[in-house]
Amino acid sequence: MTNTALMATYSPPDILFERGEGAYLFTQEGDKYLDFISGIAVTAFGHNHPHLVAALKDQADKYWHSSNMFRVESGEILAERLTRNTFADRVFFGNSGGEAVEAGLKMMRRYHFDRGDTKRTRIIGMEKSFHGRTIATVAAAGNPAHTKGFFEGDLGFDHVAFGDIDALRAAITDETAGVILEPVQGEGGILPAPKGYMNAVRKLCDETGILFMVDEIQCGMGRTGKLFAYEWSDITPDILASAKGLGGGFPIGACLATEKAAACMVVGTHGSTFGGNPLATRVGNAVLDLLLEDGFLGQVRQHSETLKSGLEDLVSLHPDKLTSVQGLGLMVGMKCLIPNVDFLTKLRDNKLLSGRAGTDILRLLPPLNLTDAHIDEALGILNKTLKNW
Repeated sequence: MTNTALMATYSPPDILFERGEGAYLFTQEGDKYLDFISGIAVTAFGHNHPHLVAALKDQADKYWHSSNMFRVESGEILAERLTRNTFADRVFFGNSGGEAVEAGLKMMRRYHFDRGDTKRTRIIGMEKSFHGRTIATVAAAGNPAHTKGFFEGDLGFDHVAFGDIDALRAAITDETAGVILEPVQGEGGILPAPKGYMNAVRKLCDETGILFMVDEIQCGMGRTGKLFAYEWSDITPDILASAKGLGGGFPIGACLATEKAAACMVVGTHGSTFGGNPLATRVGNAVLDLLLEDGFLGQVRQHSETLKSGLEDLVSLHPDKLTSVQGLGLMVGMKCLIPNVDFLTKLRDNKLLSGRAGTDILRLLPPLNLTDAHIDEALGILNKTLKNW
C-alpha cells in the first residue's frame, strides 16, 4: 500500500523489499531480484555484507554520536586512509554527495577570497551534469528541470559543453574561481571524459590560477576499476567530492582537498552536525578494507570487461533496439532505440533491477563484488527481455 504521507517527489513501483543478500533483493512475498543498480552506486558490496554489518553492529553497541565538538577516532582514521591513498591532504565529512559538493564549492570561492582576489566567485560547470539537489548544486549543474521555480539568475555559475576544452578556455574570466566536473557523467548519460580532456582541464586551471574540482560521488570508490576515476587520467585535482559507495549503504559524504585548497577552511567556515559520526565513519573504514584488498580493483576491471563484452554482443543481436555500450568500469550505459523507461520496467518485471540516465540510456551499476554467474544471469534476462519485446 502506498504511503500517501510522503511528499510526492518520487514515483517508485509498488514493490516492497524486505531483505537483501549479496547481489539480490527479496520482497515481502519472497520474489528475488538481481540488483544491478545498487541503490544508484551506493551498495557497492551488495546487501548484508558480513564485514560491513559487523562494523556497524560493533559501533552501534558503543556510541552513535557526539558531534564534531569532540574527536571521533574512526573519522580520523578514515580521513588518514583516504589521504594516504589519494592526492588529498585534508578531508571534510558530511552525510551526502550534495553536502560534499557544497563544501567544495564554498572552498573554491573562499580560496580566492583569502588571497584578496574577492571578485573570483564564479564557478564553471558542465552541461548535462548532476551534482545534487541543493540550491547550490542544482545551480552548479544548471539543468532547467531542476532549477525551475527555485531561484532567479545563475547564482554565480557558468556552463560549457562537457569535453570541449576550447569552450572552457573561452569561459574563464578574471571572475572565475574554479571548474567542477564529473570524470564520468552519470545522469548525463554515463559518459566518460574524452581522452586527454581531464589533462587539458588541469593544465588550463594551472595556467589561470583557478581550482579544479571533480565530482566522484557516483564514479568514485572503485566503480571504474580504480579507487577514483581521476586516476585514469594521471592527474591530480584540487578538490574531490565522494559519497554513495563510500558508506556501502550507510549515509556518508566526504570532500577531499589538497593542503593548498583546504587551508582556507578554518574554524567557523563550515560544519556538519552529523557529518563524520562514529557509525558512518566506522562503516566507511570497513568499505575501504574491502576496496583496498590486494587484487580487488583488478577484479573489478576484469568483471567490467566481461560485462561490457556481453552487452556488446547484445547490441549486435538486437541492433533495432540498442546502438552502443558506454561508460567506464562497472558504471555502464546502454544506448537505446527503444524507450529506456519501458526497457527498465520490463527488466524489472523479469527480476533485474536497473536504472536510466538521460533520455535514451539504460544504466547498470552492479555491486563491485559481483561474480561471472551474476553477469551471466543479467545478460540472460536482458536478452530474454529484448527477444520478447
